[in-house]
Amino acid sequence: MSTANFPPAGSGWIRGISVKQPHAACILAGAKTIENRPRAWSWRGWLLLHTSQRIDRPALRVPLIARTVRGRELPTGAVIGVARLTGCHQGPDGSPPCTEFAQPGAWHLEISDVQALALPIPARGLLGPWRPTEDLVDQVLQQLPHLRP
Repeated sequence: MSTANFPPAGSGWIRGISVKQPHAACILAGAKTIENRPRAWSWRGWLLLHTSQRIDRPALRVPLIARTVRGRELPTGAVIGVARLTGCHQGPDGSPPCTEFAQPGAWHLEISDVQALALPIPARGLLGPWRPTEDLVDQVLQQLPHLRP
């Protein structure tokens, strides 16, 4: 991804990740500690957990996901929390998955320290790691002031 899509520097300590629902709700619930991606990410640090506009409807029929999101709202097109990206590894084909949510052959983003926002913040995201605007970061910090760098 080109950095030309990024807003001016200033929120360099945090990035965004866009994830379809119900996968984002599984991360927010603390059950999904791996996010599957087609490429490795070099970024490490805090991420805004953003929900894509569309819901992955077939995933709602997967028992593991259905149990995890039961009773949870599935907001779309919004930042719903923050998490820390601590590592990235590839799941080798044919080997046992590192977690129940890990897909073989995918790059696994290792996610921890997940914190939900009380109120989702409507926002646009991107597929790769993206740099949030200062305004968006300020709105998140109003709900999670302890995250200030």
